[in-house]
Amino acid sequence: MDPGKYFCGIRRGWPRLAATAPALLIALARFTASGQAAELPLLTWQGQTMGSTYIVKVAGTNLPPAQVSALQAEVEQRLKEVNRQMSHYQPDSELSRFNRAAAHTPFKVSPEFVRVVRFSLELDRRSEGAFDPTLAPVINLWGFGERTDKRAVPPEAELRAALKKVGCRRLSVTPDDELVKDIPDLTINLSAIAKGFGVDEMASVLRRHGLTNFYVSISGETFTLGHNARNQPWQIAISAPVSNWRIGDPVAATLSLSGRALSTSGDYQKFFFDARGRRLCHIFDPRTGWPVQHNLGGVSVVADNCMTADALSTTLFVLGAEAGLRFIDT
Repeated sequence: MDPGKYFCGIRRGWPRLAATAPALLIALARFTASGQAAELPLLTWQGQTMGSTYIVKVAGTNLPPAQVSALQAEVEQRLKEVNRQMSHYQPDSELSRFNRAAAHTPFKVSPEFVRVVRFSLELDRRSEGAFDPTLAPVINLWGFGERTDKRAVPPEAELRAALKKVGCRRLSVTPDDELVKDIPDLTINLSAIAKGFGVDEMASVLRRHGLTNFYVSISGETFTLGHNARNQPWQIAISAPVSNWRIGDPVAATLSLSGRALSTSGDYQKFFFDARGRRLCHIFDPRTGWPVQHNLGGVSVVADNCMTADALSTTLFVLGAEAGLRFIDT
């Protein structure tokens, strides 16, 4: 597993940064003006998937309408298939059916689903529990899952009970690519990796059509290849972790990205404040069952593929700046 190419953590009170040296250089790269050169044709569209918006941009091509329609349909169908496998909102998805399955009974799932689970289990092992795909009971208890959006600090006894249903040691993959859980209440939530996987699948569709200059994203997970309509590397903004973030708010940095993926995880979009005024976000430390509490507002990762970037940005946000830097350097 590639540990990621760059790691950039943005602290509260941005733009102070904690990062590896190459990440600092990349994250501070400034936009290069394109002069007055004419822009290339740009095909762009968007849609809905995984509770978020996906965006596709293809530069420098003039596809006929019929081919554009076929391309859009293929991207949409591929994203529907990822949801059919890994959605925790769709009751008939493979993930939801596994969550309802009996313990100690091998459950057959699609090869892509197995690949994502194997990656997740390996990352959990490497990070010593900072990334856990079995955290669904805790996520739901805090109100960030599919069961309710009523967010509140749960009673300690309920949190302890939820943590007893969590743990990658209770989930295994057979040589025949079947999932097995050893307790009936074990449930999976792949929200910290599935969007990144979906981005990679969109990129694969475009590549199969011979396209070499494109941008694809789902929410904050992004992959680019080649150049943009200005015939330059794609310019990707990293949001500043401001309170009550909204689209159009300031950015902390802009980087040039081509042939790489970018993912950002932070506490500034999905959160609530408790009675003590603490910001409690949707990213949890699996070792405690509590939302992450430290002075990082966001972590951005650049990697060769978006599944890796997505999962690592969550892992590093959980670990924090110091432990995260140690992890990424190992």
